[in-house]
Amino acid sequence: MFPRTQYGVGNAPGILLEDRSAFPTSIRCIGFGPTTLEERESVTIEDIRTFTGLYPVLWIDVTGLGNREDIIKLGEIFGLHPLTIEDIGNAGQRPKTEYYNDVIFTVARMVSLSQEFEVSSEQLGIVVRRGVVLTFQERPGDCLESIRNRIRSGVGRIRNLGSDYLAYAIIDAVVDSYFPVLERYGDEIEVLEDQAVTKPTRATVAGIHSIRRDLLAIRRSVWPLRDAISSLIRDENEMITADTNRYLHDCHDHAIRAIDIIEIYRELTSGLMDTYISSSNYQQNEVMKVLTIIATIFIPLTFIVGIYGMNFNTEASPWNMPELNWYWGYPVVMFGMLVVAILLVAFFYRKRWL
Repeated sequence: MFPRTQYGVGNAPGILLEDRSAFPTSIRCIGFGPTTLEERESVTIEDIRTFTGLYPVLWIDVTGLGNREDIIKLGEIFGLHPLTIEDIGNAGQRPKTEYYNDVIFTVARMVSLSQEFEVSSEQLGIVVRRGVVLTFQERPGDCLESIRNRIRSGVGRIRNLGSDYLAYAIIDAVVDSYFPVLERYGDEIEVLEDQAVTKPTRATVAGIHSIRRDLLAIRRSVWPLRDAISSLIRDENEMITADTNRYLHDCHDHAIRAIDIIEIYRELTSGLMDTYISSSNYQQNEVMKVLTIIATIFIPLTFIVGIYGMNFNTEASPWNMPELNWYWGYPVVMFGMLVVAILLVAFFYRKRWL
């Protein structure tokens, strides 16, 4: 669900570890400017060499990390540091921002939720150079299609600004993608809250624990991403203009809002566990109360039956169960037992125990 970082013990820095489960690598390029636009699917490394420098902004979108050679060659073309190449190829990195001369490298994590309510996380590496943005994602499917549509349609400011604004738009899309996921968790928490109050079961406990675990994993993605955005805002860099810096402040606020929602949901799930325990105890107490009342009603009835079950011989002594010879003895005893039971029920009702 949430992949762990791969470590090669004793390997030299910048080494890409082989991952046989990685998706095949495909590269898409979008070159654009205020009046120009060109988009190419499934381009090769040689195509990228000829594509570079033709447009004010070039977005190279790499999907799948299966072809390590392509990643290394891209690093050579754009002068990426070996540590940057290592972090790109070895998925599972913590969100962060690093600076290497004229390159800004940011790691983010995209979170998605399936229809079966299974959450997954995917690393997104973002390399920013003047006029060039490279993105590296683990598998097909992302939250960046809205940015591509804005570029194609020319809506907004994205076609008129530089690579720093494109990088902001990508990070902002990643942050905004957390909110639909958190909204679904909010709906699920409401359902679990009703179950915890009315019909607490083991499935309720399992659902609460599952949500708490997923929220913790999402928190591990959002919290360091907030710090990565803060680094972009705080650290002066000539590639990030003052205009883009203002937009990054707004993106930072969105990340803080997402963290606040996560913390609220975590507190709610903690409260749900207390609610579940209280509801379970209440239901058990109700059951015990009913059983106690039933036992209390039958105690005097059992006592009466026990007495008349002794069957002492009335011929030996007139004191030995004279009622055994009564004509109406059995109906009288049964009626007396019924009266005792009714009186006990009325007493319990008056005491509000029923």
